Order: sequence, then structure tokens, then C-alpha cells
Amino acid sequence: MIAFQNVFKSYQTSRGAKVILEGANVVLPTDRNVGVLGRNGAGKSTLMRMIAGVEAPDMGEIVYDRSISPPIGFGGLLNPKLTGEENVLYAARLYDQDPGLTVAYSQLFAEIGDYFYMPVRTYSSGMRARMAFALTAAVDFDVYLIDEVLAVGDKAFREKCKKFFHERKGRSSMVIVSHQAATIAEFCDCAAVLKSGELTFYDDLQDARRAHEL
Repeated sequence: MIAFQNVFKSYQTSRGAKVILEGANVVLPTDRNVGVLGRNGAGKSTLMRMIAGVEAPDMGEIVYDRSISPPIGFGGLLNPKLTGEENVLYAARLYDQDPGLTVAYSQLFAEIGDYFYMPVRTYSSGMRARMAFALTAAVDFDVYLIDEVLAVGDKAFREKCKKFFHERKGRSSMVIVSHQAATIAEFCDCAAVLKSGELTFYDDLQDARRAHEL
């Protein structure tokens, strides 16, 4: 489970405070694939960063009982000064993975050729996204956080991503943010809706979609 315990989060903007969560108390299951629905600007990516521990709540805490990936699609996952290979080796040490196998898997999955041995700062945005996905996919997490990654790359790479998700279904679960309801419907059977500072979990995906569209 991923449990939000009285979680508050907001930002100051030129127009005043932007509230993301206002006292959220909700539990997301980690034995099912959960979609996250919300309109543009609702704070879905911020929510994912908080689950991953990349960004802290203003108040409250988020606790979980499984290993959770960084958000796939999150650009901060890679150090731009390091090469792709060096980023992978760092992640292998961090998550206690076999370095050789992790490098081989990431290089094959990313499909960026010799850029794998070049600093990430030289990558295009598409190559960065491919590298971030490949690095995360190379590590066995219990829960994968997926933030709009299915919009990355060409059709062949998107199909590879989908195949990866389907293969991991048996031993891992996912929390998926997507603006495409069809994508969430393909991979998830339940969803949370983030709206006006409230996070509500719906056991039934259709109920979540209806609440999102209100």
C-alpha cells in the first residue's frame, strides 16, 4: 500500500497559493495497477515526485510497504554531467544490482547508439527520456511510477515500453499518470482522481473516469 497520512502540499505563484493536496488521507493499493487522473495543472507530476520521495510534502507523510521506482519520465533521474553508462552504473550501486547486467540491459533497451558513452547533457530530450526509461526498467522494483512516458519516442519505442509493462504485470504493479484515458484503461483497473486539492481513490475505473470528467 501507499498511504497518504494528512498530506498537505502547495506552491506560491504570482496569483497566490496553488494547492496540490489539502489534508489527503487515502490509500493506494500496490497489488493493482493504479491510474492517476487529473486536469492539466492539478499537480499529478508533483504527486508522483512525492510518492517517490523526490519532493517532500509541506505536512504529513506518505508511507509504503514496497520498493518504488523513481518516476519514469522524470528528467531529474539522470545526472547530465555523467555519461549514460555512468548513470546506469551509479543506479546499479544505489539499488544493489549487478553492474554488468544492468548496463547491458539499459544499453540494449535505450537504443541510443554511441551516445550511451557520452554525457547526458549532449542528449536530445527524446534520448534523455529513452535513457531514463531504460535505466529504471533495468532495476526490479515492486512498484513503477510512470509519468506520461508512453508519449516518448517513436512508435516502435512506445510499443517496446508497452511490452515491458505487460511483461512486468505478473510481478510488479504500476501507478500511471496519463492524459490519455485509453492508456490508463489499457493498464489499470482502478484509479485515483486529483482535483481541487483532493485525492480520491476509486476501486472501479469507470467511477474514477466519471468523477474526473465532472
